[in-house]
Amino acid sequence: MVLMPKESAKLVAGLAKDVFIEQEGVKKLAQAILNGLKTGKIREGNYSQMKFHPKPDDPRAADWIFVLDTLNFSFWTETGASKWKVNGETGYFAFCAAVSRAIDQGKPMWDPKYYSKITQQDAETIFRGDGEVGIPLIQERVKALREAGKVLVDKYKGTFAECIKSCENSAEKLLQLIVREFESYRDEADYEGHRISIYKRAQILISDIWACFEGRGLGEFHDVDSIAMFADYRIPQVLVHYGTMRYSDSLMSKLKADEPLKQGSREEVEIRALSIEAVEQVCEEVRRMIAADSKLGLKPSNVNAIVIDHYLWDYRREHAQELEYIPFHKTRSIYY
Repeated sequence: MVLMPKESAKLVAGLAKDVFIEQEGVKKLAQAILNGLKTGKIREGNYSQMKFHPKPDDPRAADWIFVLDTLNFSFWTETGASKWKVNGETGYFAFCAAVSRAIDQGKPMWDPKYYSKITQQDAETIFRGDGEVGIPLIQERVKALREAGKVLVDKYKGTFAECIKSCENSAEKLLQLIVREFESYRDEADYEGHRISIYKRAQILISDIWACFEGRGLGEFHDVDSIAMFADYRIPQVLVHYGTMRYSDSLMSKLKADEPLKQGSREEVEIRALSIEAVEQVCEEVRRMIAADSKLGLKPSNVNAIVIDHYLWDYRREHAQELEYIPFHKTRSIYY
C-alpha cells in the first residue's frame, strides 16, 4: 500500500535523521503568511505562474495545463553551467514560453493525438533555447508526453478534461486517477520499509486547474484542502531560510559541497517529505491564529497548503540573491 503525501510526510517526519521542523520557525512563517493575508498580498488565485498559463475561457485550457505539468520537472542548472533560456526567461517560465511559442507557430501542443506521436527531433525544435543550451532530460520528456498522450487518446476521448469530469469534483479522486493512469506522475519512494508518496506534479496539476478556473467549472473541487504543498528543490530553501526547517550539519555540508542527492535516497525523501509536513503545521498555525482573532475579518478556509506554497515560491523568486546562502538540493528527476 502506498501512503498518500500528507500521511507519508507525517511518517517520515517522525523517523527523520537529517531534516527537522522547528516550532519557532513554524510560528515565524505563519505570522508572515497571516500578514500577507491581512494586506491582500496573499489570496486565492494570486499566482505569478498564471501569466504563462491559458485563460479559463480557452477551450484548450485543461489540456494545455496538463501538458505543462506533464513536463514540469528538472529545470535547474549545474553550478557554473549556462542556463537554458527561452525569450530571456529561465526555468519553468522558459518552458512555458517554449510551449506558447510552439502553439503560436501552429503546433497543437495541447492535443494528445499530436504529442502521443512526438519525436525527439520535434521536441528539440519546440524546446530550443535562445543560445546553445538545451532543456535537460529531453528523452524523458518525449517518453512522458508519448505515454500520457496514448492514455488520453485510448481511454479518455483524447482530452484531460474527461479525466477531471470522471472524478465528481474531488481533488483526491483526481489525484488517484492521475498517478494510476500516468506513469511519469508516480512520484513514490521506499523509506524505512514504507512505500511513501510525494506526488508533486500530480498535485500541482490539480492546483493549476483549480487556479485557472478559479474554483469553478472544471476547477471546482469540494476537497481542494486535501492537496499538500508541492515538494520541489526550491521551497525547502525558503523553509530553511525562515527557520521552519533545519538540516543536520552533515546534510548541510553535503549540499554546500554541491553533492547531488540520488532520487529516492533517504536524505532527498526527508527534505521533500518534511517540506510537506512543515507547510501542514504552518497552515494549522495560521488557521488557529485566524480563529482566535475575529477582528481580522479572515476565515480559516482562506488558507491552505496551495496558497502557502505559492507564497513560498514567489518569495524565492523575489529574494533569489538573498537566499543564495542556503544551498538547494540537486536531484535530476522527472518528478520535480
